Parts: sequence; C-alpha cells; structure tokens
Amino acid sequence: MTGYDLVIIGSGPGGYVAAIRAAQLGLKTALVEKEENLGGVCLNWGCIPTKSLLKTSELYHSIKKAKDFGIEVKDISFNIENVVKRSRDVVAKLASGISYLMNKYSIAVHKGFGRIVSKNTVDITNGKEKISAKHIILATGARARNLPGIEVDNNLIWNAKSAMVPKVLPKSLLIIGSGAIGIEFASFYNTMGSKVIIVEAQDRILPLEDQDISKLAQDIFAKQGMEIYTSSTAKVLNKKNDSVELSIIDNKGKSAQIEVDRVLLAVGVQPNSEDIGLEHTKIVKDNLGFIKTNQWYETAEPGIYAIGDVAGNPCLAHKASHEGVICAEKIAGKSPVCLKKENIPSCIYSYPQIASVGLTEKQAIENGYEIKIGKFFSNFNGKSIVIGENEGMVKTIIDKKTGELLGAHMIGAEVTEMISTYVVSRQLEAVDLDIKSSIFPHPTLSEMMHESVLCADDESLSS
Repeated sequence: MTGYDLVIIGSGPGGYVAAIRAAQLGLKTALVEKEENLGGVCLNWGCIPTKSLLKTSELYHSIKKAKDFGIEVKDISFNIENVVKRSRDVVAKLASGISYLMNKYSIAVHKGFGRIVSKNTVDITNGKEKISAKHIILATGARARNLPGIEVDNNLIWNAKSAMVPKVLPKSLLIIGSGAIGIEFASFYNTMGSKVIIVEAQDRILPLEDQDISKLAQDIFAKQGMEIYTSSTAKVLNKKNDSVELSIIDNKGKSAQIEVDRVLLAVGVQPNSEDIGLEHTKIVKDNLGFIKTNQWYETAEPGIYAIGDVAGNPCLAHKASHEGVICAEKIAGKSPVCLKKENIPSCIYSYPQIASVGLTEKQAIENGYEIKIGKFFSNFNGKSIVIGENEGMVKTIIDKKTGELLGAHMIGAEVTEMISTYVVSRQLEAVDLDIKSSIFPHPTLSEMMHESVLCADDESLSS
C-alpha cells in the first residue's frame, strides 16, 4: 500500500489547490478523483462553463446594441452547438492545465471513488486500491439539490449540468429558484432569445442579497422581458413529448397554469458527505449534512480535515481554494492567517452583474449597528454612460461610530471585478475616511465606489 503525507479526496478548487500548496511545502501528496477530468464541478460543470456561456450572451447583446454606437450590423445569428462547444473547449483547456500542475509538483493522481476505511487509510473504488496517509483532507464538494415531485430527467426537466449543454435553444424556460445559479441561467437564456419565467419561493429574487439590490435587479430583469413570480412555488402537472405543463401557486393559494419547453431546477446544493466512510471516524455532520470543522478545518477525527462546499456555506469556489491553502499550511506546520468568512465576496455573473461583501443593511441593523448608507447610481457615472451600461448601483453600509465598512453591495457592469477593492478595504480594516481620501481614476466604473462612500455623508460630487 502506497503511503503519503497527505491524501486529498476530491479535485475541485479546494482539493487541487490544497494539493499544490501541500506539495510546495514539501509534503508527499496524493489526489483522489472519481471523474475523468480534474477540477471538480466548478471547472467542469459550474463556474467556468457558465461564464463562457454568459460571455457569449454578453457579446450577442452588445452586437444587437451596436446601432446605438453608430455601427450597423446585419443578419445577427448564432449556432447553439458552437456556443456550447466553445464552453466545453474552455473547460478542456483549463482541466489540462490542472493536470500539468499535478505533474509539475509531483502530485500522485489516483482515479476512482475514494472512501475512508480507517483513520489513515483511503479505499479507492471498492477495494481496487488502498492508499495510506498521515493526514486526509475531504474536499468532496456538493451537488444540485432536488425538489420532491420534480424529478430531473435531463430532457424536459434540467439541472444546471443539462442547462449548460442544450441541443437546441428552448423557446421558453421556467427556472425554479432565483439564487446565483438560477439568475445566471436566466440571463443567458433570456439574452439569447428564450422566454424566461422565474419562480421563487421567497418574497424576492436573490434572497441572500441586500434588499435594495434584489429590488433593482428584479426591476431590470423584468424590463429585459423576464416574467418573475415571487412567494410562489411550481408544480409539474404533465410532461408532454417536448414541453411541460405546470401550475404556479402563490402564498395566497392563487394558481396559474402555464406550458413551457423546458424547466430548470436551481434550488441550491447539498453536500457530498454520504458514502465516503465517515462512519469509520468520529466526524460530525450538521443537520444539513455539512461536515463540522474548526477554524483550521480539522474535523472531530484527528488527522482528517474538510474544506470547501462539503464543509459548509458559503459554497463558493474561491472560499474552497482559500481554505485549501490554509489547511495545507496548517498541516505543514506553518502559521496561516485564519479565514474571515465575513470578508468572502459573492459574485453573480448575470446581466447586469451583482457582487457583494459583508453585511446587508438588514443584517447590520439586526446586529445592533448604528449605520449610515451610501448609494450611488450608474446613470451618474461617466464611464457607465460611455459604455451604454447605466443601470446599476453601488451601496455601502458604514458604522456611524467608527466609520467601518460593514458591507458593500453592487449591481452593474463589471462589479464582479470591482468588489475586490471593498474586500481588501475590509481585510485591512479601512474606514470610510481611508476610502474617501483615496484617488479613484477618471473616467472609470470604480469611481462609483468612491462616490457611494461620499454619499453616506451627503458629500457626493456627482449626484
């Protein structure tokens, strides 16, 4: 039986990053992966392919708007097969890059399903191979959650994976769930020409975002032609040869029947914590199935760690990668900086984009802060007007007593790139005066971040 210092089960953005950092620090490291390609859901069926699809839809939208910029473009069309092919080609290129890094750092890759059979032993694919390790990291990720009565068949009823590889563009698509996954697919399909209907059980779309952002997003999406039902649920009535009949029921019992080409289930994820041998350990799970850890990702079983989606919310690739680095450094005897979960940014790559970090206005008030709010809208920003993207807002939430930036919430062009400035500000414990006295270049979209903080004290120079 081959022995290692560290074995990692799962090669997603937590697992493969942890493997690289461990190898850099001199640990003999192995990675166990059941799928053909490395990279996990994020690279193969999540973050990367969806962003490729959304880039195509963004370009398609820009070409259709070309006349606004004095450019005449005739006979605009697209080939959905080629759109999907490009996204898969991007995935393949990046997956090969991870394989290259495994070779570069001499990380042993074992293909098969990994299970813990004892504190220091991992079984691969039902006894075909066993490997041992001083330390084991569980990075098994999460999978799409299902709803009772709505069974994904990858034909008429999709999950995110099937929505990434459509053979034809549906004329109509009903999306159940309006979190990041649902809204990103809504943007893609709506922009490409499908009639999109969103059904959300909560009283607003994007329920985890700040309420002002949710409201503005809903207004913008409705203007784009999306049909949105909140405080509602959907029930499948009948599956036909090439369509689905559903009933949409609101919280007052009122119902409406509709027929759509396809249904996409996007109601969150659940952890892959079953059938991985936890019964052979002291590891504890919470009531949702996530593995409990301390701040160094140690489980209740000494020598076994858990990172990424399987270790709990937020289920984000960049959170998993950061945890992988911290965990590997701790195992190697280093002194890593503990992750501050409150400084993890959230990004949604819809049209327009949405990004946030820290507390929402409601959370800040519930936590007892006396706050001041700054809001700056895109239609007052020169660069937004120049590029024709003037629907959006930057909202900042600041502690009145200390000037601490408690939260920042943004919707508009390129906000997923801009949010990092606020993340660094929070990490460095900057106060509003630090941001006010910093120079933001002109003309840029980032000026809105400066103006939003100024707005909190009625000092804006542009609105």
